Amino acid sequence: MKKAVVLLSGGLDSATCLAYASSKGYECYALSIDYGQKQLAELHAAKKIANYFQAKQHEIVNIPIGKLGGSALTDQKIEVPAHLESDEIPVTYVPARNTIFLSIALGWAEILQANTIFAGMSSIDYSGYPDCRPEYVKAFQELANLATKAAVEGHPIRIATPLIYLNKAQTIQLGDKLNVDYSITVTCYQADHQGRACGYCDSCMLRKKGFEKAGLQDPTRYQPQKNQ
Repeated sequence: MKKAVVLLSGGLDSATCLAYASSKGYECYALSIDYGQKQLAELHAAKKIANYFQAKQHEIVNIPIGKLGGSALTDQKIEVPAHLESDEIPVTYVPARNTIFLSIALGWAEILQANTIFAGMSSIDYSGYPDCRPEYVKAFQELANLATKAAVEGHPIRIATPLIYLNKAQTIQLGDKLNVDYSITVTCYQADHQGRACGYCDSCMLRKKGFEKAGLQDPTRYQPQKNQ
């Protein structure tokens, strides 16, 4: 059976990505990263999602880049802002996060002799992070082709981003067809210890609008005081 490493944050996009990879006949190895994020609810969700889709293996790797600060998702001194209509890259951007995540995934894929890495980046309904763009994925693919023994010996590891050109509603519709249980996913930047969403951060607003446009019921659990 063909093998794939799937980056699994515990959120809506990565859960859809795991479902997609599984539907394509891959034996899936889920990889989650504890990078020092303020809330760990998403990692608890990742465990549930990996079990739900019967991943062959699920690893949570500790890479504490959050100690360096620089992001509202890791730095206690920086608050997570409400959703803003702006062209500026928000403070929720974590410097070099996807580069680090993909690098770890690339190493594990080579160890497993997996020929594909699935990542749930989208360049449509997203917060404007530079490491979610198609140009970035293409550049990392070139790096992977140069940096691995597998690729040099004729067995390149493909970086697959099936959601890259889908908006949030299209992603949710795809996941619905693939039987994703979105009630167990955590997308919020500041979910509480029970995994309940704040309802007003950038990620929450994109998720809300996605379910509305998809015409599907939003199963997200919200914190009572933040429910809108």
